[in-house]
Amino acid sequence: MKKYILVTALAAVAGLVAACSPAANNSYSNSNMNRGNMNSANMNAMNSNNSMNSNNSSIGNSISKLTTDSPQDFMEAAAASGMTEVEASKLALQKTQNAEIKKFAQMMVADHTKAGTELKTLAATKKMTMPADLTADKDTIDDLKAAAAADFDAAYVDAMVDGHEDTVAAFQEQADKSADAEVKAFAAKTLPTLKGHLEQIKAIQAKMP
Repeated sequence: MKKYILVTALAAVAGLVAACSPAANNSYSNSNMNRGNMNSANMNAMNSNNSMNSNNSSIGNSISKLTTDSPQDFMEAAAASGMTEVEASKLALQKTQNAEIKKFAQMMVADHTKAGTELKTLAATKKMTMPADLTADKDTIDDLKAAAAADFDAAYVDAMVDGHEDTVAAFQEQADKSADAEVKAFAAKTLPTLKGHLEQIKAIQAKMP
C-alpha cells in the first residue's frame, strides 16, 4: 500500500515537473503567439477591407460631384461661358484677317447671344439671376486683347476649341441626366449647335500653321 502511494506521488510530481518544463512553456507560449498572430491577421484584413470601402466611397463621391452638377450651377456656368465666347468672338471680328475665323466669329456672336437670351428667360421663370459680367472668365478676354496680331488667330482658335469641348460635355450631361425637365430640354435643344461649333473650329484649327 505504501509502495502504491509512493509511486502515485512520484507520478504526480513528474507530471507537475513536465508541465513546468521549458518545452511545455514554449509550447504554451507558441500556442498563444499563434492565436495572437491569427488575431492580428484578422485585424489587418478588417482594416484592409475598411480602407478599401473608404477609398471606394471617396471615389464614388468624387464621381458624383463631377457628374451631378445642379441645374442652377449649370445655368450659371453656361451663361458665363456664353458671354465669354461672344466677347472673344467680337474681338476676333476686330483683329483677325482670316476669312474663316471671321465667319466663325460672326456665327458665334449670333448663336451664343440667342442662347444667352433663352437662358435668361428660363432663369427668370425660376427666379434665378444669371451672371451679369465676365468676372469668372476675364483672364481669357484679357489674354486675347493682349495678344499680338500675329498670335491672335491661334490664341482665339485654341480658346474656342477648349471652351467648346467643356461646354459640349456640360450640355451633354444635362441633356442626359438633368433633374430639371426645362433645363434638360434647353440643353438638348442647344447641344447640336454647340457640337457644330466644335466641329467647325476644330477643322479651322487643323489648318492652322
